[in-house]
Amino acid sequence: MPRIVIAENLGIYPDQIERLKKLGVLTTFSEPLKSSDEWLERCRGHDIICSGKLGLKEKVYDLSDVFISVPFVAVDWIDKKKIKEKNITIANSPGCNKDAVSEWIIGMMINLSRKFPEHMNTKKRLLIEDRDKGLTGKKICILGRGNIGSRVGEICRSFDMDVTHFKRGDDILECIKDSDYVIDCLGSNESTYNILDKRFFGSLKKGSYFVTVTGMKICDYDSMLEALDAGILAGAATDAGGIQVGDTDDPFYRKLVNHERLIVTPHIAYRTDVTARVANDMMIDNIEAWLKGKPINIVN
Repeated sequence: MPRIVIAENLGIYPDQIERLKKLGVLTTFSEPLKSSDEWLERCRGHDIICSGKLGLKEKVYDLSDVFISVPFVAVDWIDKKKIKEKNITIANSPGCNKDAVSEWIIGMMINLSRKFPEHMNTKKRLLIEDRDKGLTGKKICILGRGNIGSRVGEICRSFDMDVTHFKRGDDILECIKDSDYVIDCLGSNESTYNILDKRFFGSLKKGSYFVTVTGMKICDYDSMLEALDAGILAGAATDAGGIQVGDTDDPFYRKLVNHERLIVTPHIAYRTDVTARVANDMMIDNIEAWLKGKPINIVN
């Protein structure tokens, strides 16, 4: 039977453990990883690896002849030539985070425009003319129409917003003009690298809001901050894509966290019980399909 390892604590539910036990000889690690070298030692000698990003990104090329299934989406960092040379196959879990990330995006839109963080438990007397902005009737351009972008669009239509999507091949500056909200759900690939540049931020409608769940490969964060300072953006929100989950010491996170009109979270938009259930089920689905000779969600 194949030797399967859960290389770190992935929040796997008991019934999911039982599924894995039926597929091979299972080894599980629940203790936090101290280093990428420790990840590598945990993985050696196994045929099938279930893993998060820590260790995997740094040490995957030290392995060979393995199948790796991951409970997350973003795998643009993989060197496909190297893993082919090492006979490594990797499968991801596309769409596993769509509900949680969509909720985060909608929450950020509401918090930015309705200023709920500012108003909660306030003792400040509010003037009647100081009205917040509502979502109903506002124009929103969603960059991307994948799993997350499509879900955000559905929710925004239920708020009676005027929804458009930017898709590959469209003129992005034409798409965003006159939009009250611009939501960045773009997938990370060569066609999207550096697409949200200085020109993009300079073309946004004055007083608009920008929400992003992507990282620095796609979004020029310095230009975003300049747009906030110049008053082009009334507010923005980011999940600090690219940092390790919850790493509030990361220099990139630290750079962003103190801007008064920017809401920042430490890469936790996906982090719900729903995502854990769906993502780990998909991770196991990948293994079952691989063992049956009918692989799914292969990224290389």
